[in-house]
Amino acid sequence: MTAASNLLLPVMPDTHGHFGQYGGMFVPETLMSALSELTDHYEKAKADPAFQKELDRLLHEYVGRPTPLYFAERWTEKLGGAKVYLKREDLLHTGAHKINNALGQILLAQRLGKKRIIAETGAGQHGVATATVCARFGFECVIYMGKVDMERQALNVARMRFLGAKVVAVTAGQATLKEAVNEAMRDWVTNVRTTHYILGSALGSHPFPMMVRDFHRVIGVEARRQILEREERLPDLLVACVGGGSNSIGLFHPFLNDKDVRMTGVEAGGDGIIPERHAARFQGGRLGVLQGTKTWLLANADGQIELTHSVSAGLDYAAIGPEHAWLHEQGRVTYNYATDQEALAAFQELSQVEGIIPALESSHAIAEVRKVAPTMRKDQIILANLSGRGDKDVAQAARMIFGEELKF
Repeated sequence: MTAASNLLLPVMPDTHGHFGQYGGMFVPETLMSALSELTDHYEKAKADPAFQKELDRLLHEYVGRPTPLYFAERWTEKLGGAKVYLKREDLLHTGAHKINNALGQILLAQRLGKKRIIAETGAGQHGVATATVCARFGFECVIYMGKVDMERQALNVARMRFLGAKVVAVTAGQATLKEAVNEAMRDWVTNVRTTHYILGSALGSHPFPMMVRDFHRVIGVEARRQILEREERLPDLLVACVGGGSNSIGLFHPFLNDKDVRMTGVEAGGDGIIPERHAARFQGGRLGVLQGTKTWLLANADGQIELTHSVSAGLDYAAIGPEHAWLHEQGRVTYNYATDQEALAAFQELSQVEGIIPALESSHAIAEVRKVAPTMRKDQIILANLSGRGDKDVAQAARMIFGEELKF
């Protein structure tokens, strides 16, 4: 077993929600009281054994944790390099990692006495997770989703409605995730006394980036224990897709002080690094403020947010979580990108070689593994986060790969 090498990274964020120069609280004054109240309740809940016990119980009995760490033996053989392990978040109830955070936040809403829940969603997985926990706890649920995303994620829209959620189509602007967040924020400002906003990624104003990260750390905590049990050492490389960055920060965070563990976050390269045809924030992006946080984002010289594009609705967003921006600045995590075509090829390969259909978001991480595994030695280890399953993407992938229109 390799000893962990402590990098002595500072504890982040600070008391004002900053990760270095990133993060903070850039919101209307009407939300400051609610955010302060949420921060206070979260800090108390985090230190409350009863809260943690209930969260752990539900994660195990209702959600299905711990998820397996799967050695992709046939795929490893095909790639011809490093051993590849997959953290199977796709096996969770609702089909993705998003329910870790949704469950933690609904327990907080219960402590706050707020029984109306709102959320935004892109790929629909966070919306489904939020609708699921609202059904479980008997809370009112309203989900904001861009009209474009509703069309390409029709299956998840139906799932949310079956679960009792009201799904509101957002038609403004590009009608994708950024606009859905805008509408959710407007709702929250109007109804802040009765409503809790379950933000779905490690984005937005403090305390959300910290809180969402903490609820997803279970991914990395489990993966660390499992790989040590299996291989008696830590992996050489961690890989995860990065939209806002919840699944990736959840995997990376427990390993940040292990200097021998490299980490790669994979953004959406879309049609290539062409203005308005990708969502890779570290490829031509700049520092700015969007939807409550200061971070790295895609904007023009005048500061106007640029259009984005990705085959995966969950990665189609102009900003990245502030902790990722800080980790990029520190050089602790490398951020690459995969194009739509690379993600689709990875989607098809993992399906056919391992019998696992990945979400198109996760397929960006799989695409990175396809590139790097053959360049590594056979005694090295890659651990990739399979953040969600691809049921929701089958119709879209069939149209793009086979030219077939599926009707459900």
